[in-house]
Amino acid sequence: MKKYRWGIIGTGRIAHSFAEALKGVENASLYAVGSRNLQKAEDFANKHGFEKSYGSYAELAADPDIDIVYIATPMASHYADSMLCINSGRNVLCEKSLALNTAQAEEMINTARNKGIFFMEAMWMKCRPVYRKAMEWLSSGKIGKVHYVKADLCTFTPYNKNDRLFAPECGGGALLDLGVYPITFAADIFGDTPEEIISFANISRDVDISNSVTLKYHNGVAVLQSGFELLGSNRALISGENGSIVFDEWFHCTSGVTLYDSFGKKLNVRIYLR
Repeated sequence: MKKYRWGIIGTGRIAHSFAEALKGVENASLYAVGSRNLQKAEDFANKHGFEKSYGSYAELAADPDIDIVYIATPMASHYADSMLCINSGRNVLCEKSLALNTAQAEEMINTARNKGIFFMEAMWMKCRPVYRKAMEWLSSGKIGKVHYVKADLCTFTPYNKNDRLFAPECGGGALLDLGVYPITFAADIFGDTPEEIISFANISRDVDISNSVTLKYHNGVAVLQSGFELLGSNRALISGENGSIVFDEWFHCTSGVTLYDSFGKKLNVRIYLR
């Protein structure tokens, strides 16, 4: 079996979680880690068993033996760090949200496409067994044509001036951190080109701390919410002509999803270990 040599840019919390997950992937080789601080890179490499450590992102991107780089830096750095790796000929898995705006995302995608580079957003929700089972029910017509989607992901996070979530220069705000999940959820079902977008947000200290987004399609509507102000239901619903699919709490990483008929009778319940 071919081993793919992974590099990681960034040594924060999500990088540690990803490194631990890689240890369970049979064809993954923990090869290199890059940080703006060599000591942090060396400490990370020693903790997780990486072969190499670099004191700059450019040094890591220049290593020709890396097969793919995981971008684990703060959101505002995703564009620059991904472009560095793409232009260096490295395949890239970039943490969500992919970019701060459409212009950045389009340039990243187009550059990767033109150079023949693999480039992917690390939207782990779409890889989970529960999510894949629900999409399987949809594609096989279990609930017929879908007309309505509802999803919210709202937590209570007290303001902290040192937290990246509240720092606009770091790409803070609820939409980019949490809203990406319900929006991705809706796009998977209805597509990524709604006919109309209706949205509003509560802005505090230059970031959105809550938002509501309605996406109107020719064949349905998606009502989505995300925020740091209040705890929400954090569930998701897909409603169709012949039934519905309901995700349990924390829909983006839940272990349970239920299939109902048009009268609310349970037809199938899937529970998976997290």
